[in-house]
Amino acid sequence: MKSAVETLNPTRVRLTVEVPFEELKDSLDAAYKKINQQVTVKGFRKGKIPARIIDQRFGRGAVLEEAVNDALPKFYTDAVNEAELNPLGQPEVDITELKDGETLNFTAEVDIRPALEIPDYSGIEVEVDAIEVTDEDIDKSVEQLRERFASNTPVERAAGDGDVVTVDLEAKVDGEILEDGVAQGVSYTIGSGELLDGIDEAVTGLEAGGEATFTSELKGGSAAGQSAEVTVKVTQVAARELPALDDDFAQLASEFDTLEELRADSRKRLANMKQYDQATQAQERVLDKLLELVEVPVPEKLLEDEINTRKHNLEHHQLGQMGLSLDKYLELQGKTAEEFETETHEAAIKGIKTQFVLDELVKLEKLNVNQEELTEHLMRRAASSGMSPDQFAQAVVEGGQVPLLVGEVARGKALAVVVEAATVKDTNGEIIDLDDEDEAEDGAEAEAETEPTTAPTQATEEKPES
Repeated sequence: MKSAVETLNPTRVRLTVEVPFEELKDSLDAAYKKINQQVTVKGFRKGKIPARIIDQRFGRGAVLEEAVNDALPKFYTDAVNEAELNPLGQPEVDITELKDGETLNFTAEVDIRPALEIPDYSGIEVEVDAIEVTDEDIDKSVEQLRERFASNTPVERAAGDGDVVTVDLEAKVDGEILEDGVAQGVSYTIGSGELLDGIDEAVTGLEAGGEATFTSELKGGSAAGQSAEVTVKVTQVAARELPALDDDFAQLASEFDTLEELRADSRKRLANMKQYDQATQAQERVLDKLLELVEVPVPEKLLEDEINTRKHNLEHHQLGQMGLSLDKYLELQGKTAEEFETETHEAAIKGIKTQFVLDELVKLEKLNVNQEELTEHLMRRAASSGMSPDQFAQAVVEGGQVPLLVGEVARGKALAVVVEAATVKDTNGEIIDLDDEDEAEDGAEAEAETEPTTAPTQATEEKPES
């Protein structure tokens, strides 16, 4: 077999392959054997039909087609390996010449990973927000904890802002009660905005036994997005009472004896959270700077697939679970369809470039992933997916996704290497030390795994499409 490579553009090549006919022998033998098992010819036992009889009855062309289809993947793979290419996806194959007994010639066009040059990234400098925990931040944190320990006391008066009402609801669309539009004993805090638009105004001023009707757009269920006439009946009004802010509250809500100790702990926790946010911000900004340094051509077909995958995941998974259409989502986000298309396009390009660059860094820095790192990553992914580690691991193995997880961890480590080499300053001009390796790698992996949704991996062993 002889092969040659023609570069069509930085991300696409054409392979021209010439195969001597004798190299098709094994595939021809397999073709005759396969046809032998599928057909019946009077006078011959099944599987014992001579090749010449098969040629006469079914045509030599059918045999050649079967043999070529069987052999093409191997010849294509051999040509790819010989040229040391990194193909993306499946090739477009065209058989240019097939002469029985003489030769098989074909071409295969395929997208490839572009050759990248990673420049010296040690000079990257970024600025991040300074860590500052104010007394107002602590007050807000303690107040949220206080809300969790609030008690509800039934009262015999009209409901007002902040009260907790127990209500029965009935929703009608076009005069018909919805099957899933009836609910009883629903607890709602007036002013929280956690239920239906218009309910606050409807229940405010009502006492237990009071009833009101209002119009609202349904957020979920069978009639999500439609306007409904909602009848609400208040069955109980309760005043929400917050515990006093004192040492007794600290002992009730925490392991601390005094309110001062509780506030000190809140300050520490808020500082840790802001430190994590700062590290994540540093990783994102370092990545942006790194991508600016590297020229990364993006294969058109890969980009198209990535955009379609992102749209599909948003519409059929994320929005589907919330009962929202894409149009309603855009309305809530205050975006036009054109803005959505532009943002999706830009995000897809960044995702692909991120993966290409970080994968190149993995090779450049000779980074490896050990079993412990993979297990830790799997545990985090399982937690974020809502599955148990065992369930997630089983799904990953059955889906053949282990190499993808390994790639995510490796890219996270690559980004952590760049972050460590960069100069990170906060808005006060102070240099930030990001030596907390575990935190840096966790954040880097999260960045790497949330970028591309269609991983540009090497071509699989599927048959090329001709």
